[in-house]
Amino acid sequence: MWSSLIQLSSERKMSYQRQLIEAIVSAILDSKISPHNPLPSSRELAKQLGIARNTVVHAYQQLIDDGYLISRERSGYFVNEKILSGRVKQDVTGTGDDGQDKISWSDKIKIHPSHQRNIVKAADWNKYPYPFLYGQLDPEMFPLQGWRDCCRQALSVQSIQHSTPDRFDLDDNLLIEQIQARILSRRGVWTSPEQILVTMGAQNAIYILAELLVGRQTHVGIEDPGYVDARNIFAMKTAQLQALEVDQGGLVPGAAVNNCDIVYVTPSHQFPTTVTMDIQRRSQLLQDAEEHDFLLIEDDYESEVNFVGGPTPALKSLDKLNRVIYVGSLSKTLAPGLRLGFMVAPAELIREARAIRRLMIRHPPINNQHLVGLFLSMGHHDSLLQRLHETYRKRWQVMGESLARYLPDSARIPTFGGTAYWVQGPDALDSTLLQKEAKQHGILIESGDIFFMQPDQHKNYFRLGYSSISESKIDEGLMKLSELIHSMI
Repeated sequence: MWSSLIQLSSERKMSYQRQLIEAIVSAILDSKISPHNPLPSSRELAKQLGIARNTVVHAYQQLIDDGYLISRERSGYFVNEKILSGRVKQDVTGTGDDGQDKISWSDKIKIHPSHQRNIVKAADWNKYPYPFLYGQLDPEMFPLQGWRDCCRQALSVQSIQHSTPDRFDLDDNLLIEQIQARILSRRGVWTSPEQILVTMGAQNAIYILAELLVGRQTHVGIEDPGYVDARNIFAMKTAQLQALEVDQGGLVPGAAVNNCDIVYVTPSHQFPTTVTMDIQRRSQLLQDAEEHDFLLIEDDYESEVNFVGGPTPALKSLDKLNRVIYVGSLSKTLAPGLRLGFMVAPAELIREARAIRRLMIRHPPINNQHLVGLFLSMGHHDSLLQRLHETYRKRWQVMGESLARYLPDSARIPTFGGTAYWVQGPDALDSTLLQKEAKQHGILIESGDIFFMQPDQHKNYFRLGYSSISESKIDEGLMKLSELIHSMI
C-alpha cells in the first residue's frame, strides 16, 4: 500500500525527504490515511520505499513539528486529527452541476474581454526548436547566482519582519530609491518618491490610468500598428479609439493626434515596428500636447535594451509641463513572470492611482518589491544589462544577416536594439496562415495583423523575437521559415 501511495523519484529536483513529506501531507489532506491506523515504522517504510531509514525518521519528525503527525508511545505515528478539523465534508452524492444550465452567464457578465482580439502564445514555447517569440527570455540568461544571493538576504529575520505586515497602499522604500537611482536616471528622468507608484507590470499601470483618465467619451489615440493589450484596455473604457499613423520615425504628429484627449505612445522603441522617434518629433509632440491640451502616456517598455548607438532620452525627460505619464517595467530585462512595473506622474495623479491600486490589490507583494530592490542596489541588474546587451547584439546581428540572406528587402534593422525584428513579407503572404504552418515545423512566430486596428489589413507582416532563441538556432530557423514562405506564395 505505502509503496503505491508514496512515489519517490531520483529525477525530481527535490530530496527524498522532501518528496516523502510532500506525499504524506497530500495523502493526509486527501483523507487517504486513516487517523485510527498507525503509519509504518521508520524502518519498515524505509524498506518498502528503498531509502535510508534516517530519511524517514527526519521526515516523520518534520511532520510532527508541522502538526500533521503525532507520536504515541509504543503505538507509533498517527495522523493528527486536529489538522483535519474545520474542513467541510465533501458531498460525494451530488456533482454540484445541477443549476449550471439555469443561469445565462453571457447575459449576467457585463463585459467580455475574452472576446477581444489578442496575442496567443504557446505555453510550451521552450519545447520548440525555433522559438522566435517576443517577450520571453532565454532561461540561460537569468542571473541565477545574483538572484539567489538576494533571496538569501530577503529571507533574513529582519527582511521577513519588514515584508510581512500589511502596507495598505505603500511601496518598499528601497525599491523606490533604486527605481529613481538605477532605472529612471538612465532615461534622464529625475523625480521624487511621491511621483512613483509600483505596479504589477506595465499593463497594470496602463489599466489603472484607464480607470482614472478614460470615460465613455474620452478620445484615446493608439499607434497603428500598436500594443494590443493597451488597445484592449482602453477599448473596455471607451469606444472613441483613434488609430494613429506610424511611419519611419514612429508616431506621426498631426490633426488626428491633436484631436485626442490621451495619446498612448512608444517613442523610444515603437511597438511593434521597432523604430525610434527622433528628438525633433518628440519636441513637436510635446508642443502639440500643450497647445491642444492632451496627455501622453509614454510606455518605455524596452528602454534598457538599447545596444545600438547612443542612449535616447525618454520623452518624459523632455517634459517640462507634466503632460507625460511615464510607464516602465522590469519584464524585458529581469523576468516577465515577476510582474513588477512602475509609473511616474505628478503627485496628484499618483495619489489617485495609489488609492485605486489599494482597491484592486492593495500593493504588489512587499517581499518581491524588496527582493528586486536588493537586486538593483547590489549592482546585479547593471551587470545583467551588460550581459544582455552583449548577447542580444550578437543575436541581432545574426538575425539581420540571416534575414538579408533568406528574406531580402523584407525587414528593417532596429536602430534602437531591442529584442525583435518587424518583418514585411511578400504582398501575397498571409502571416496568420504562416504562423500556423510554421508551428507545425517547430517554428514559432507572431502574425502581424493582430497589431493593427483593422484585422483584415496588413496580412503580410509578422514579428520575429530573438530574446528566447539561442544564437546558434537563428540562421537555421530563418532558412526553414523562408522555405516555408516561398512554398506558400
